Amino acid sequence: MSARAASKPRSLDGATILQLVPALRDDPAGNAAVEIARMLSIAGARAIVAGDGGPLAGALRSFGAEWLPMEAGSFNPFTIGSNARKLAKLIAAERVDIVHAQHAAAAWSALWATRQQPVFLVTSFADRLPTRRWPWPILLRSVALGHRVIAPSSYVSVRMMERYRIPANRITVIPRAVDTAAFSPEAIDAERIAEVRDAWDVPPGMRTVMIAGRLTPWNGQMSALDVARLVLDKGRRDIAFVFVGEDASHPRFAAELHGHAPAQGIKTYCRFVGHCPDMPAAMAAADVVVVPALHPPLSGRIVAEAQALGRAVVTTAVGMLPENVLAPPRMGDELRTGWVVRPNHPAELASAIEAALALDTTAAEALGARARQFAEFMFSPQSVAEAIREVYTSLLSRDG
Repeated sequence: MSARAASKPRSLDGATILQLVPALRDDPAGNAAVEIARMLSIAGARAIVAGDGGPLAGALRSFGAEWLPMEAGSFNPFTIGSNARKLAKLIAAERVDIVHAQHAAAAWSALWATRQQPVFLVTSFADRLPTRRWPWPILLRSVALGHRVIAPSSYVSVRMMERYRIPANRITVIPRAVDTAAFSPEAIDAERIAEVRDAWDVPPGMRTVMIAGRLTPWNGQMSALDVARLVLDKGRRDIAFVFVGEDASHPRFAAELHGHAPAQGIKTYCRFVGHCPDMPAAMAAADVVVVPALHPPLSGRIVAEAQALGRAVVTTAVGMLPENVLAPPRMGDELRTGWVVRPNHPAELASAIEAALALDTTAAEALGARARQFAEFMFSPQSVAEAIREVYTSLLSRDG
């Protein structure tokens, strides 16, 4: 054992942690890096973040963390090699104890830089399962070789363990954080909600079912129109089905969707509102938030955000979505925060929406409180940072 290895800290206090991120933008990756750095600073560690700049650089420095400019998100082989050399020097000079690479390209550089040095490497898989087309199998191999690998869901974790033969004790599931402060009932006043409902042309007293997500064939909006017809055919006329999501990427599908509502005889009850710049208020304006995905989405963020607002959620059993909702058979009905149904089964989806709308005030408030509590526990930036802290601490406490 080297003198350096023998003197390594066994807790975060006094340790130096280097995160590698694509950029310090106001996006999930950038915000996660800042929240982790904040947690490290509070714990007495030295927090360094390397990546391209962005608006969060100032926030990072405000509590004593350090930012180093680096093109950490580039897949250019020359950039990866150059970053590896820079990182090797940085790790030795700054006595870095843990490197956390939060991007596949950064993981390649970090793997080269840490091979001959007494430092732990933590890597993070992306939300979406990668294609098997070159060069992704090679790039993801670097992520699989971390001393500890973080996966955003059990869905991704199981498949990455199978693909790369990662031992179960080296992989940890930690979901992506959502902004539970912005997506909070207390953060949204009645005026914001009224403005959204007015923009949607939803009159007072009308129940609102929000179908959330970008308009694409695989996000299930077409089947949601079939669901709307099933619900309305039972005689209810107090419901608006509001489709909220960017509609420019797949214009042909969007046009088909718009044409399908009149064909079903339900145009009066459907709203296609496109992208909403105030998603917290949009979700707060809904009685039920529906994510009817047919194929695994990039993340379960919408489901998590809706629960943070205390809204009933109905989603499908694809990808990581079932992990992000408490529902039978995973949990008892008394702990339910939403409903999970089979994809492309309109009758099941319609029944779940009807069940959510049928809750009386007391039951709806109780479900909303459970949903908010679950979201805070699972998805708040503080909870996610604390889970990552445990990964770092467990590595530092290892002998040798």
